[in-house]
Amino acid sequence: MKLDEINIQILRLLKYGRESFSTIAETLGLTENTVRARVKKLESEGILGFQGVIDAEKIPTHQIIIIGVKLVSPDLFKKGKEFADLKGVSKVSVVTGRYDLIIEALFNEEFGLPEFYTEEVVKIEGISSMETFVVYKGFNQVVPYVL
Repeated sequence: MKLDEINIQILRLLKYGRESFSTIAETLGLTENTVRARVKKLESEGILGFQGVIDAEKIPTHQIIIIGVKLVSPDLFKKGKEFADLKGVSKVSVVTGRYDLIIEALFNEEFGLPEFYTEEVVKIEGISSMETFVVYKGFNQVVPYVL
């Protein structure tokens, strides 16, 4: 699918996911049906998705953790997918630099870092090392509720 300027403008207007199709159509000088069809196409192509996200800092006992992972195996995409399927994981990125993967996870008092390592990470083979970063304060950091 080609992302033309209208599609980019629609994506910008949907930044918070609550703008009505009629408002977007009016803003862009299009019909509501045109906007609806384009959004549907963006969704079907996997470019756009809608989901509820939370600001973990505003929910007591919830915390975002970032984990840098070095792997033994060069199969970064396969390992990234394995991590993405673990409980608590909201985002996995294959990166350049000192780590192979950067994991973003959401924890609470019932499922925290100890449970993540002892119940989830043990399922994955080929990890060389991991470094955990506790997020004290996040900016523009919202995550899906994955617990």
